[in-house]
Amino acid sequence: MKLFFQQMMAFLAVTVATLLIVGLVFIQFTRDSVYRTKWHSLQEYADSIFQQSVVLDPQDSSVTTVRVDQLMGMERLLNNQHIHFTIYTENGERVSYPNDNTATQISKKQWRELNKGNILHQESRMAVGQVKHRITMTELKKPYFDRQGKLICVIAVGSPLANVQADIQQVQKNLLVTFGLAILVAIVASYFLSRYMVRRIQKIRQAAHRVTEGDFEVQLDPGRQDEIGELSADFNLMTKSLKESNDEIKRQEERRRAFMADAAHEMRTPLTTINGLLEGLEYDAIPEDSKEESIRLMQRETKRLIRLVNDNLDYERIRTNKIKLDCQMVNLKQAVLRVVEQLGKKAEKENDQLIVEMNSDVVVYADPDRLIQILFNIVQNGIQFTQNGQITVRAQNASNGTNIQISDNGIGMTEDQIKNIWERYYKADASRIQTKGESGLGMAIVHELVQIHGGEIEVSSAPGRGTTFKLHFPKAPADQ
Repeated sequence: MKLFFQQMMAFLAVTVATLLIVGLVFIQFTRDSVYRTKWHSLQEYADSIFQQSVVLDPQDSSVTTVRVDQLMGMERLLNNQHIHFTIYTENGERVSYPNDNTATQISKKQWRELNKGNILHQESRMAVGQVKHRITMTELKKPYFDRQGKLICVIAVGSPLANVQADIQQVQKNLLVTFGLAILVAIVASYFLSRYMVRRIQKIRQAAHRVTEGDFEVQLDPGRQDEIGELSADFNLMTKSLKESNDEIKRQEERRRAFMADAAHEMRTPLTTINGLLEGLEYDAIPEDSKEESIRLMQRETKRLIRLVNDNLDYERIRTNKIKLDCQMVNLKQAVLRVVEQLGKKAEKENDQLIVEMNSDVVVYADPDRLIQILFNIVQNGIQFTQNGQITVRAQNASNGTNIQISDNGIGMTEDQIKNIWERYYKADASRIQTKGESGLGMAIVHELVQIHGGEIEVSSAPGRGTTFKLHFPKAPADQ
């Protein structure tokens, strides 16, 4: 069954059930109300009959006579309203039979209740008129007492039940008409409400279909602040996230292709060099005095290949959290001096100066090997983009850890380059790096390593004004 019809049936079921319950309660309430009103009216008639027609003995308050003339007048008046009455003495004898009524007898049980002062209500069959036509009456019997509390008479007043039922039937008829109109309104309302709900869901379904076809630009109007509105808002967040992920996948794929092309180019050159030197050695085509230089060249090219492979392995291990840090307190100045020693010759080739400005007591809580790797990549990056300049490393202890700053006065970067510097395979200046055999993974590795240490790294730069990296490593835990 379609959701549209399910919604309609649900709304109608709830509406009909509610109307039935309310209708039954209302009918019962109306019935009780009609009966209470009728009994109250009959009781007033009984009081009026007693006051105007029954003559009591002034000494013992017993019934001395019944004024028939008054009864006849009241009979004519009440007969027009289909009201019948009978007067009983204290011994149960009927003293008046207006309109030739054959009234019901009062049982012993009823006398006991009447002697207690209880007013009785009942439905009974009664013979009315000369032809003794029997009809169902709703009857009230009310006792009357003297000053000493002795029962002196009972007045029974009855009205045909048809009068009461006619009032109830009229209420039921009106309620039935109201019920029918309410059902009609409920059908129309449920139709439009179900259609409205289903149309909102269909919009989400159509949007989802567009997403499956690769359209991540689709956005929904949440509309009302309900569950479907919240679902639409979540859908918009999903498409936004999918669009960002898809864009990221495209960027990464482009960089991967560029990296594979670069890697193939970088690997082909050293492999060709190594292969040529090996062939020369095999066929003894290399002079004896050049063999030592050839071996050093092969070693250099081999290290270059190893570096390309290791960069990729390191990044994947770091990215997938497969490395385990052995953090300890490290003397930062000693670590920086090791990096300066390793990159000294490379800096000399670019006519750069490596400057260290920090006290000997500056310490950092980090994995020693990974700290060296972070410093090495940042300093090496500075050397690559600086000629005839300076790369300065500063650091100091702070209350919440250690702050490190590595700056250069090289060519700098644009805002777009800064934004993408942490992306893998990204090269700020591919034309310069390709000549140096770098993979484009150095800064991505730095960023991941700083993060797994729980630290922070920021970069600021401007074209022609150099670049500054600011790192913060948190202090060691209290138990270290």
